[in-house]
Formats: sequence, C-alpha cells, structure tokens
Amino acid sequence: MTCQTKIVANTNAGHLPQNKNFQREGRSCVRYKCGLLNTIQDVLRQRPNWVEVKDDGEWDFNWCDVGWLRENFGHTYMEEHVRINHFRNHYELTRKNLMVKNLKRYQKNLERDMGRTEASRCDFFPCTFALPSEYHLFVEEFNRSPGSTWIMKPVAKSQGKGIFLFRKLKDIMDWKKVIYFMKGFLVNETAINRHSAYHIDAHTVLTQDGTRSEEQKDAAQVESYVAQRYIENPYLINGNELSEKCTLIVNSYVPLKAWLYRDGFARFSSTRFSLSSIDDKYMHLTNVSVQKTAPDYDPEKGCKWQMQQLRRYLTAKHGREMVETLFKEMDNIFVRSLQSVQKVIINDKHCFELYGYDILLDQNLKPWLIEVNASPSHTPSSQEDYEMKCRLLEDTLNVVDMERRLTGKEKRVGGYDLMWNDGPVYREDVNLQTSGSSCFTANTHLGCVNDREKQLRQLLKPFPYQKKM
Repeated sequence: MTCQTKIVANTNAGHLPQNKNFQREGRSCVRYKCGLLNTIQDVLRQRPNWVEVKDDGEWDFNWCDVGWLRENFGHTYMEEHVRINHFRNHYELTRKNLMVKNLKRYQKNLERDMGRTEASRCDFFPCTFALPSEYHLFVEEFNRSPGSTWIMKPVAKSQGKGIFLFRKLKDIMDWKKVIYFMKGFLVNETAINRHSAYHIDAHTVLTQDGTRSEEQKDAAQVESYVAQRYIENPYLINGNELSEKCTLIVNSYVPLKAWLYRDGFARFSSTRFSLSSIDDKYMHLTNVSVQKTAPDYDPEKGCKWQMQQLRRYLTAKHGREMVETLFKEMDNIFVRSLQSVQKVIINDKHCFELYGYDILLDQNLKPWLIEVNASPSHTPSSQEDYEMKCRLLEDTLNVVDMERRLTGKEKRVGGYDLMWNDGPVYREDVNLQTSGSSCFTANTHLGCVNDREKQLRQLLKPFPYQKKM
C-alpha cells in the first residue's frame, strides 16, 4: 500500500513541510507507530488503511509507552492532525503519590471556596501518606488507630509488585533506619530487606564521616512508597474480595472532555477473605498478574466478571436504586479525579489518554479510588478478555478519529459515552432544571448494554478512501 501523506512527525525533524490538503481532503492512509506488542498491535494492524512504520519513520499516530514519551516528546515535531496516546505529564494522576497529592489539594480548595459539603464529595480515597516525605505524619495517624491494617505500595509500579500489608510499625522500621541521602547522613545497611521502601545500589553506602563520592551520589536511588489505610470491610462475593476496572479516555483537559466506556470488569481474589492473615497476596490483591500465579488458578475460568454481570448481580441483591447510587458515585470519582489534575496537566491538542481506574467497593457499597493507570494492561487473560479489549481499543481509535468521520457533536461513539464536555453531559431524559453540578445524572452507562456495532453503523460513514467491495 502506498501512503500519500507528507511528513508529519519525526523525532529527528526540525521544520517539516506543511500539508494543507491533508486537513481539507482527508488522507489515503494513516501511518502509525506502536511500541507495544499486545492487543493494541493487533487492533492497529486490522484497521482499514492504517500502515505501520518502523524505527524513525514518519508517523501520523503513535501508541507509545511512557518510556518513549519521556525520551522523545520534547523534541518531536507534530503537525496539526498528529495524535499520541499520552499527555506529557500524565503521571500527575497515575503515580500513586501524585494522585493523592492532587486530590488533597483539590479537596482543600473546594472546602475553602465552596464549603465542607462540596469538599466531602471527594471523600473517596483512603487515608494515604507519601513516604519518606510524610513519614512523621503517617506515624501520628498510625498511632491514633492502633491495630488497623495498612498497605504499602511503590508509587510507580503496577501489577501488584512490591505491595505488602502491615499492622505494626516494626514491620517497616527499616524505613526509619534509612536516612535520605540528600541530608548527608550515614546509611544503615540493615535497611535493605524485603520491606525496604528504598532501592539502594550496593555501592552507595556512605563512609563513616558521612561523605560520599560523586559516583555514589549519582548511584543513589530512592524509591518512594505510599502507606494507605487498608479497606478492612471490602465487599465480598462468595467470600472473595473484588475490585472494579473501568476505562475512560480524555482527549482534552482544556476544556476537559472525557468519555467513559460501557464495558469493564471485576477482578476477584482466589482465596476467601480474612483479616487473620495479611501475608496472603492471593487473598488481598486482585491483580490478574498476581492471581494467575496462584496454585489453584484455572485459566479457563479466570478471575474476572464482565461489568454487566457484576451490575446484574448487585441489582438482584441490593435493588436498582442502591446500584444506581453506586454508579453515580463512581461517575463522581471519575470527574473529580480528572478535575483535580486539570490545572497541572500540560494540555496538548496532539495528546489523548486512556486511563484505567481501579475501584474497590466496601460492604456499604461505597466505591473507593485505589489507583489510576496510564497504561492499563491490554494483555488478555482469556479469549473473552481479548475480544473485550479489542472492542475497547477499536472504539478508542474511533473517538480519536484520525479518519475525521465525526462531527464533534456526538454524545456516544461505539461503547464510549461522553460524560464531560467542559461541564456535565446529561442523559437525554434528564431534567436540567433539577440537576445540580454536584449531583448530576451523567451520560454514562457503565455496565449497561453495549450495542456498539449497531451504534457505529448508524454513526460512522465508510472510510472516505475505502473501496466498496
């Protein structure tokens, strides 16, 4: 296939030729670059008239990993139509410590400007402290509730890596034994063990007088964690803990424009829940990457429910009204969390972000925001999971709309529903006069029927360059 589009993006480019006809007449193909080797690669390869480029080839669309973004974004020239799948400082929401920092600041500002009632709408994340910077604050809170369970997590790792639960300060006393290098004190070697919050290179131990070479300074690496109050009363199904995984896409922060996907899934632990054992990762972590290593894991059965199945189960057990309230509170989490970083994210018209939200329910059907992923896993755990991820990624590309088949006025594209467009987007049957900004019925249908193929047939015209067969 021959692609007629002129140069549009190149990490080595300086001033590149403009292609004015590109925007006015459409393109003969979309050239894409993909740095991942999972489901997204399959979806991109199967998209009509999309052509993959290798290495330093010119591209219109780039699905990159965050490492590539960090190294190349600042010196990559991009024309008007070019799109890339991350905002430059996406980590403001997706690093665990920064997410909590931004949420706390946002909540504090709400309380100052609009009062405690409005600020209470942000009471959806557990009590959390960033370590080592907030260690002393954490100890004060820890001592106020002796016997409580806490969970420790590396701020920048995923898939359950490095996580452990604890109830006693002595379980993390190694934190206290490690003195932050910038303060110039002696490092205690006993700090390096399975619970250490710091990753320390073996050659960075200081001399007895506290001095260190420049090589030692450069080698010193401190890994931050968060200490978070553990939800001790999680919602259980058949005695097992679960968490919900929801996906939304943001294609602008100024103004904020976000779409929520109808499909999602619940991830289950494989061991019946009990607080009597806090060392069992198969009991307390629902990550599929963790659960699939369990001795009794059944790959055919898996450890997931589709969101529609979970919603039906909850409705049958608790009634429609309670479940509607639950999903409205989840809508509130999505919107408030995005608003908390709206002023700090570097908005760029070339960027979009696909976020994966981890939500935990407690016994009162209160949803808690656990974390947000900038690179949600697209590696399938089963054939059903693969098909669901393919649908989601296909619709993500439909929302990004490289082919320019949308008008910009759509409230739904495939499985995505527009939930925020510089303000709440309401369902068609909502009376706007009775819907306040702090309690609205969003145009969201998480866990509802996803008749995406029918909707797409009605919505999208054929590709302008696609030949009829």
